[in-house]
Amino acid sequence: MSEISSPRPLPPSPPSSRPNAVAADLAVKLLQPLQGLLASGETAKAEVMALKEVAQSFQLLLKLTLENGRQTTLEASSSRPITQGTALAVTALSETRLALAVLAGGNTALTSLDLEQLPIGTLLQGKVVAREQILQGSAQQVVYKVLVNLLNTPLAGSKLSLETPLALPVGSLLSAQVQGNQSLSFLPLSGRLDQLALNQQLGTQSNRQGSLEGLFSALQGLRNGAEMSEGLRTSIDKLFGTLPDAAQLSNPKGLAMALENSGILLESKLLGGQGQALPTDLKANLLRLITQLLPNLSTGTPLAAANAGSAMAVAMPALARDLLGSLGKASSRQQALNFPLPSRLLQAMEGEADLEALLKLAAAAISRLQTHQLSSLAQSQVGPDGNLLTTWQLELPMRNQQELVPLQVKIQRDEGNPQDKPEKKETLWKVELAFDLDPLGPLQIQAQLSHGRLNSQLWAEHSSTVSLIDAELDNLRQRLNAVGVQVGELACSQGTPPRGPRTTLEQRWVDETA
Repeated sequence: MSEISSPRPLPPSPPSSRPNAVAADLAVKLLQPLQGLLASGETAKAEVMALKEVAQSFQLLLKLTLENGRQTTLEASSSRPITQGTALAVTALSETRLALAVLAGGNTALTSLDLEQLPIGTLLQGKVVAREQILQGSAQQVVYKVLVNLLNTPLAGSKLSLETPLALPVGSLLSAQVQGNQSLSFLPLSGRLDQLALNQQLGTQSNRQGSLEGLFSALQGLRNGAEMSEGLRTSIDKLFGTLPDAAQLSNPKGLAMALENSGILLESKLLGGQGQALPTDLKANLLRLITQLLPNLSTGTPLAAANAGSAMAVAMPALARDLLGSLGKASSRQQALNFPLPSRLLQAMEGEADLEALLKLAAAAISRLQTHQLSSLAQSQVGPDGNLLTTWQLELPMRNQQELVPLQVKIQRDEGNPQDKPEKKETLWKVELAFDLDPLGPLQIQAQLSHGRLNSQLWAEHSSTVSLIDAELDNLRQRLNAVGVQVGELACSQGTPPRGPRTTLEQRWVDETA
């Protein structure tokens, strides 16, 4: 089909005299020997990734999938072309020759769109998996034949063969709108690319993350007993020494400092050249801990020998890494957007050394902090009414006597449309807290500040805690009034906040500020 165009549709391609696919079986010559990948007579699955015409033959790039799951690419010379995206069964005839057969129901690339499945105006999102430059027409106009793996719509997972004047890089993401003449109108990726990248990375980091309490419990045990290098001990002591306590979080300046050092701003500090602020940053200290752990691993352990590099890669912050590593895991992404982020304790593998387990816990803790960061970005957006919603979501390990209590915080600022008149503009603030503090048990708090008026709802899972909070609500109201805060609703319920498109409390807030 004529593919992604600039503002106007691409002219239709002239008819080609080439056949589109192999008729039945076809023998091809490999440009490099198999080198034992397949024994003579052995069969494997393959997919045509690229096609290029060379003199009187065609050069194919095949992605081969072996029985053990290993994948590799092969180049072959064929007397006939095979459409990009065609699924094949390949049989080794010798070290340099393969027999190809199209798989029944194979994943052949689509060359046109069914407008009943994809009505005009449908937004398509996809990833470019192959690209070939061709010359078209008497003017020898440069056009690219592109193979796109669709990521949304009922055709997700299918491949679409397109032609475009745009040199779309292999591996890039695209968004396009279905037009009525079998063409697609390219949409600037900017925000769409960011949102798609966020959604994919959010699922990846959510699957890797582990609760902070698991790491800090392991660190306390190691701190009290095992011998360790001076550098590792210093890193652990520095990590514990920068954690806030309840007294610091009760002070406005102390709370502001704790929020700044939570790790949510690490990347912006680095970009802004604020290296002097890193010694107290939680995420930076976790990364330092990992760099101290790696040299202490025994070189004979499986993790050190084979997986230390990948463990480090998991730990280091990189938004673009493994961008499409968890396609289709919508449930993971949705769970990562929920607040609070569920607790997830990693289990040590049998025979795993203490430092190996600690390294995995540290990497999982960083992934948890990154899940909060990505969730913040995913929830920061411009609404249909033009209001700008900005979200900051983070997790603070709070020192409470001899234990550490993870305190999850979500702050949202809803600013009015910049085009509104100044008298109509207003900023709404919403804060959510979640923690589990002995002996109160799990607690969740939602509060909203609008027009100088505060409304708040608390939830506690223990009935005794609900009774205790109810008895103190009048005192809390008086203390807030004393500092000039107008207090609307203050209430405490047993259980957890309702989840869905809109909670009961959120509905009341909307009604009050309409």
